[in-house]
Amino acid sequence: MLAMFSKQQFQLVVAVCVVILLMYNIKVFRTCTEGPTSAVPHKPRQSIKSVFSSPPSSGPCTCPKGAVLLKDHFPKDKYDEVVKRRAKEQQQHKARTTTVLSSLLIAAPNSPLQYPIQGFTVRPLTSTLIPGLMLHAEERTSYKVSLKVSKGVLTTGMSPEGVTIKADGEMGLIMESSSLVMLNDLLATVSYTSTVYHIFTGDLAFFQFENHKAVFPITIKQPQMPVLYDMGTEISSQVTIATKTFLRYPSVKLLLSSLRSFYSNIKVIIADDSFEPEKITEAYVQHYIMPPAQGWFAGRNLAVSQVTTKYFLWVDDDFVFTEDTKIEKLVEIMEAVPELDMLGGTVQGNQFYFSLEYEEGEEMEGGCLNRKSKGKFQQLPGYPQCSFASGVVNFFLARTDAVQKVGFDPKLQRVAHSEFFMDGLGSLVVASCNHVSIGHQRHTNNKDSGRYKSFRNPPASDVDFKLQLHFFKNYLKCVRYG
Repeated sequence: MLAMFSKQQFQLVVAVCVVILLMYNIKVFRTCTEGPTSAVPHKPRQSIKSVFSSPPSSGPCTCPKGAVLLKDHFPKDKYDEVVKRRAKEQQQHKARTTTVLSSLLIAAPNSPLQYPIQGFTVRPLTSTLIPGLMLHAEERTSYKVSLKVSKGVLTTGMSPEGVTIKADGEMGLIMESSSLVMLNDLLATVSYTSTVYHIFTGDLAFFQFENHKAVFPITIKQPQMPVLYDMGTEISSQVTIATKTFLRYPSVKLLLSSLRSFYSNIKVIIADDSFEPEKITEAYVQHYIMPPAQGWFAGRNLAVSQVTTKYFLWVDDDFVFTEDTKIEKLVEIMEAVPELDMLGGTVQGNQFYFSLEYEEGEEMEGGCLNRKSKGKFQQLPGYPQCSFASGVVNFFLARTDAVQKVGFDPKLQRVAHSEFFMDGLGSLVVASCNHVSIGHQRHTNNKDSGRYKSFRNPPASDVDFKLQLHFFKNYLKCVRYG
């Protein structure tokens, strides 16, 4: 092909191509660097819905194979009334937990408006400067912007000459000037003051220039004071042992004996709902007597409520401490990863853990929950022996204040374990580790063994009650225990 051209002709063609490419690149560069209003062709007026809308509502969730339909565990003559009461409670729950901060905000392209998109937080009823407000626009004879809020008022600083302000100190604010510099100077003085007292809610600010509209969130929040624990220097000032017992005093004594072989002065809290309580008078033991047969979760609540250390180690009353029960190793991880709320270990080599998959579902029906045994999420960064999960075995180190906030539902007396982690889903960060273990005592018979077994194996009515509780309290349609 090249043989058809002379050398001079070929050089001329190349030169023409280079010139064309240079002219194209210059045009592209000018288009990219010009102001947004000149670079973007005129668009039709933008509706507020294009930048602000509620998140799409969830459709019906799909119950996993093998799930229990909770409505089937209600008497037919009571079901409709229960559904009405549940719907009312759900609406109140949403009113308490939902704010405009959960609204879906979509940023329009090529906007000349500058504004804060995250992190603007104000105290209730307190004036706060809105950071970052600015207009970037091509030269005009006049510049006019507006701001509008719904739960507060907007104010500015001193009004300079050449700037017109309307509705200063109200929910809407309009500013106009022939000078972009003077307008931006005034925008830098705009403050927001909430007019409705609430410890945690939000507002949406609507910012507009010509056809350009933007929405940004304002978080209204009462700052919380920190509640800190003095860790001290000893494990006894960092961790409390907590357990619940019922008719198993020989097991408790063996548990305490094994503990003292490794930790001589660590505090132990025992919640006891036995019928004929026996005194436990050992040093560093707090023994709390409950009314008889109050149940598993009521005892846990009592024990955890009395913990004064940053962490507590939960153990069953028939566990036994061994050389592999290194509490310090769990504390080390919790201190290194302060986002963690709970670390589970292994019991007699059993690293029981599970994941919870939850779909909120449709408004009237409720959600779907799937518990997957041996389900986990990913490795805890820096600790290959640990993985994130939703729930763990009854041997765990936990952050005291985090567990106290969730609590153990005392309605659940004998059919209860996963239920605590269900209530804590979304608020507790849980992981399971395989490098810290505790032993399990051999089962032996004593004078209370027969009585204990009668409570150990609950009737079917207890299971029905638990499922009814999930239906109402957790707003569930179905549950699968895998």
